[in-house]
Amino acid sequence: MEYPLISEYREAILSAEDNFSELTSLRPVLDSHGDPVMSSGNFAVVFKMKDETDGKLYAVKCFTKDQEGRDESYRKIADELEVISSAYILPLRYLENELFVDSAQCTREEFPVVVMEWVEGETLDAYLKRHLTDKYELEMLSYRFNRMAAWLLAQPFAHGDLKPDNILVRKDGSLALVDYDGMFVPTMKEEKAREIGSPDYRHPLRTDSDFNEHIDDFSIAVIALSLKAIALDPQLKSEANAGDALLLSAEDFRSPADSVMLQEIQKLTNDTELALLSGIFYIALSQNSLASLSFRLFMTAKPKQPAAPKKVASTPPEKIDTTCTEEDIKAGIADECDVIYSPDGKRLLKCDPKLDLIVYSIKPNTQIICDDAFEGCKALLNIYIPQTLTAIGDSVFHGCYALKKINIPKSVTTIGVNPFSGCTNVNIKLSSKSSFHLINNLLIDSDGKIVSCVNASEIVKIPSTVTSIGSSAFENCGALQSVSIPDSVTTIGNSGFRGCKSLQSISIPDSVITIGDDTFSNCESLIIVKISRSLTSIGKSVFENCINLQSIDIPDSVISIGMAAFGKCESLTHVNLPKSILSIEKLTFAFCESLETISIPHSVTYIGDGAFGMCKSLHSIIIPDSVTSIGKKTFYGCQNLQNVTIPNSITYIGNWAFSDCKSLQSITIPHSVISIGDWTFWGCKSLHTAIVPQSIKFNFTVFPKGVLILNH
Repeated sequence: MEYPLISEYREAILSAEDNFSELTSLRPVLDSHGDPVMSSGNFAVVFKMKDETDGKLYAVKCFTKDQEGRDESYRKIADELEVISSAYILPLRYLENELFVDSAQCTREEFPVVVMEWVEGETLDAYLKRHLTDKYELEMLSYRFNRMAAWLLAQPFAHGDLKPDNILVRKDGSLALVDYDGMFVPTMKEEKAREIGSPDYRHPLRTDSDFNEHIDDFSIAVIALSLKAIALDPQLKSEANAGDALLLSAEDFRSPADSVMLQEIQKLTNDTELALLSGIFYIALSQNSLASLSFRLFMTAKPKQPAAPKKVASTPPEKIDTTCTEEDIKAGIADECDVIYSPDGKRLLKCDPKLDLIVYSIKPNTQIICDDAFEGCKALLNIYIPQTLTAIGDSVFHGCYALKKINIPKSVTTIGVNPFSGCTNVNIKLSSKSSFHLINNLLIDSDGKIVSCVNASEIVKIPSTVTSIGSSAFENCGALQSVSIPDSVTTIGNSGFRGCKSLQSISIPDSVITIGDDTFSNCESLIIVKISRSLTSIGKSVFENCINLQSIDIPDSVISIGMAAFGKCESLTHVNLPKSILSIEKLTFAFCESLETISIPHSVTYIGDGAFGMCKSLHSIIIPDSVTSIGKKTFYGCQNLQNVTIPNSITYIGNWAFSDCKSLQSITIPHSVISIGDWTFWGCKSLHTAIVPQSIKFNFTVFPKGVLILNH
């Protein structure tokens, strides 16, 4: 039996009220691009739907490939789950001939669907990676899985494909099982399995003849042991390198005696629960079943929540506003040196850099120096601060290259973003009772955050008392060549090292879980980067214009890379994208002129506009079938691009997507594509043949003149 393409299902779902037989009250939930929210796998595509009558959300599964015996199996599964009352598993309906689809490749017009309640949550693996630094959450995840395992082992049915992708974690932490294609129920006794599960979670000897209530036993033992080991030692997850596996892979099951990971796990068996789960795993491995054990062995103790730190009754400090507007300056009053203050004299607003002040004393009773107040005062040598001052704003002395001396009184409790940027010879004196302190030319606040690097030398060692690197803390430190970041640091703020043009290498310790936008942008000498294995995201423009960066390995902990993160890295030849990456955002690799090849993992569902624009050395690209659209100018100006494989999952190709790909000789547009933007292949001077579905209508500007258009 033939099934429609994903693009054909999409069109049918967009007019759900006309195409459903019974489910006429359901409407598709649309994303920001106006497309239905959906996900696809090997055999089906799932759409997120909303019931117009009561607002409830549902998942509607439509099949894209035939599977023998599926109709009868789903009827049996639906009958079994109808009487099950559990948050772990959801009842479903199998509706035959439910959805009308106008398909060019099928003789029939009505197709079956599976409908069930929509579960809001994230996959177990994604949840795990997001909480790798939270020991309590890891312990709770292990505990919750063990509870579900105990329940599942006591049932007369089995899921059949138990793995992290099929386990969702709701917002409240509870678990739910999804994807019941391989499920066994008692009425299927003596049947063959339709599928035998994923290699990294199934017993190495399992065949389609193994089809009973125990087919989940080995998967349960593997996941339970892995989660507990990760909770005890999160570093194991970073070291696993096991593809889709949590810790243990099919190779570990085939040769457990040679498994390095099993040896690492055994080092943790002084923990009673892990020792128990380890024993259960080896029994499951030897017997391909846990039938001889009680499900109660999985009833582990609930972790104790860490005690909240005692709260000290105090009045929270009032946030000091150091901003200054044009209206403030217009209403301000200039002193005898033409420095502008607020009418009440409490805020120093602005000093015109054209005044060429050399020495200046701030007026008594001044409490705040506003942002950028003395910016660009290149002649300023000394400045005297009164004992009444409480706050110094952002970039106050930025570009005061001649500034040599400043005494900061104990009254100052707030210092903004890098107020001494560009002050290469300043001597800062702090009161002995100041809430700030200077170590290795680093101005550090009472919370352990580096506010500013003062008089940066070529080599900087950050002390272990530092917990974070503030926004712009090292920005434009031109002399800085190397910096040592201790394990005590957990965050690096926006533009933390932006414009450090002499910085050659950086090693971000695994303690760092957050890096802000523009962190290393314009670090023109940066060649070597080691990224924290605890990092979950790389922000916008983090390495933009790092023109000497040649290669970078992104750890599996990272699930998102921000816009223009590697833009204009013109020496970049190699990037290792982990399988955890969900999207490649706008301009991510734009103008990476030396990038020759890149492997896009199957986890990626979205490629943004201009993501690979002007990658002039890129000669081939394989777009995985997880991607559903190609944005505007995605491969614009990739002059050496010769081969492009567009998968059947693509439904939309944006304007100028492949324009000026001068080496591209031929292209095949799959039937799934329903729209091609203007100028998509314009300027592709070597393009001689384009194979395009007959159903697609496109503007004459899509292809250059002289291209042979063939229909299929």
